[in-house]
Amino acid sequence: MHEIIRVTGLTKKFKDLTAVNDLSFSVKQGDVYGFLGQNGAGKSTTIRMLLTLIAPSAGTIELFGKKLQGNKHEILSQVGAVIEKPDVYKYLSAYDNLRLFAKLSGKKIGPAQLMEQLETVGLASRAKDKVKTFSQGMKQRLGIAIALVHDPKMIILDEPTNGLDPHGIADIRNLILRLSRERNKTILVSSHLLTEIEQIATRVLIIDKGKKLVEGTAEELFDPAQTVVELSTLDNAAAARQLAGSQWAIMLQPQREGRVVLKLDRKSIPDLHRYLVQHNVDVLSLQPRHSLEDYFLQLTSGNQHVDAFTD
Repeated sequence: MHEIIRVTGLTKKFKDLTAVNDLSFSVKQGDVYGFLGQNGAGKSTTIRMLLTLIAPSAGTIELFGKKLQGNKHEILSQVGAVIEKPDVYKYLSAYDNLRLFAKLSGKKIGPAQLMEQLETVGLASRAKDKVKTFSQGMKQRLGIAIALVHDPKMIILDEPTNGLDPHGIADIRNLILRLSRERNKTILVSSHLLTEIEQIATRVLIIDKGKKLVEGTAEELFDPAQTVVELSTLDNAAAARQLAGSQWAIMLQPQREGRVVLKLDRKSIPDLHRYLVQHNVDVLSLQPRHSLEDYFLQLTSGNQHVDAFTD
């Protein structure tokens, strides 16, 4: 599969603030590419540079094998995007919103195609209803329909689940998966929620303070055999000695803030808990955390990172 996006040394400075710092990554055709980082990590700034909404201070961007600079109109005609909350006309119907944006795209798109797009995002039954009556999740899906109206090869979604309830988040997640599997779209989706990206992404990039921390396939980064478990007991030293003399010894990691730490397959966690109970270890807490989440938290500082990344 060839590359749809190649970013090299991308940097954006706002006076004394470096929002994006020497960032390089690539998105391959057919990817659902998860772009992860806490709020303020530089995700939206990067996306705005990809869409030429702001100019980079340094670095290069190539889309579809061509440099973005000098080929803006040709390239962006193949891209659809929803940046944060979609801008729609609340007093128009869903269909009329879509028809208006279709006309702005410059392509001839008939009523049947417009209804097909609304069907794709689950809004066909509300096509004639005014957008002011829609929930935030429905508005978000309408925004995605608008991004799809000219049948782009790639879609960019910036925090598409922000402000949505669990049902709305599930709707957007399922829609992204359908667009990838049934419509063969390449999708770049940014989020600060690791659990959401884990369920949809084929490849993942994590950034912090504008810099790349890690990039790889979902299989590499979300390996269930690499779950980190933090154990807190009434006597952590005694618990560590008990585990050190058992089959769990090879899974023990260096202690963290006095807690006993193990790395193991997620499926083994119930067995670990049973072992501890059977050997009279008084467990206060047993907290599993994915190794990718653990890696992120180790490389970033401050409790705000924990809240922003794991909500």
